[in-house]
Amino acid sequence: MTTDKTIDIICVGELLIDFISTDFAEDFSQVHHFKRMPGGSPANLSMNLSRLGKQAILIACVGEDNMGNYLRNYCGGLGLDVRYIHRLTDAPTTLILVTRSKEVSSFEAYRMADAQIRPEFLPMSLLSSTKLFHTTCFALSREPARSSILEAAAKVVDAGGQLSIDANYAPKIWPNQQEAQQIMQAYCRQSALVKISEVDWERLYGQPLADPQAALDHFLALGASEVCVTLGGEGCWVADAREALFLEARSVEVKDTTGAGDAFWSGYLSAWLDQKSLRDKALTARSMAELKLTHFGPLPPKVDLLVDEEPA
Repeated sequence: MTTDKTIDIICVGELLIDFISTDFAEDFSQVHHFKRMPGGSPANLSMNLSRLGKQAILIACVGEDNMGNYLRNYCGGLGLDVRYIHRLTDAPTTLILVTRSKEVSSFEAYRMADAQIRPEFLPMSLLSSTKLFHTTCFALSREPARSSILEAAAKVVDAGGQLSIDANYAPKIWPNQQEAQQIMQAYCRQSALVKISEVDWERLYGQPLADPQAALDHFLALGASEVCVTLGGEGCWVADAREALFLEARSVEVKDTTGAGDAFWSGYLSAWLDQKSLRDKALTARSMAELKLTHFGPLPPKVDLLVDEEPA
């Protein structure tokens, strides 16, 4: 890993308001009350990495409205530099309705400011200084954010940085499935770190994930340097060009699954930044996911993560 970089990670994409049902629900017809929470996968990731003591920058767009002010203030309270959270006068803050779930949440997106990321929001002074550059399928699903992010990713690679992506594909966010597959292929080709859940795999490729090893091989063949396939309550598979391993999930009291995938990947990337082994990255990821699963709502401002060792 390049050592002359001053920024641990730049996360680019959605910063938004999640309205999460206060009770567990299968669909919105069962919901009567919601709780407002800061959300968005890149936002969650940057916040979690900041909680873990990493130097994280979030580049995102919100509206010049009360919800946008709330999000910027919240991020600032966690130590994120809010100069890169841009307020727009022509688009309100994006909102997402989410069902509280012990398995897979349902959601409805009301997208506005989040997709308005422009090239000037991604200056070369930042891109050349970062070790990691992370984004999501959600963020890449609309213009002008898509072109802005892809152009910035190429610059990061040219400057010796590492790409990361959460393939959190959903047809209701990105209806053109073939286009999404092509963008993922191009991103992976640049030696990206890739996280995908079994649910995201089925949405992106239109078929159930029958063999996790096949998914690992698929992304490695596309050019990814490391791949993680999460299997919900079963555990996860992680792989690079040299090895692949499975880490079983442990039983915890699940209070909410929202943001658990982001917590998992923040643990993985934190361990990557610390140059840990593949197994240790998976262990750190699992510990961070467990911490989030047992919390309803955001984690504390600082996290001292206890990673339990297991026999290899």
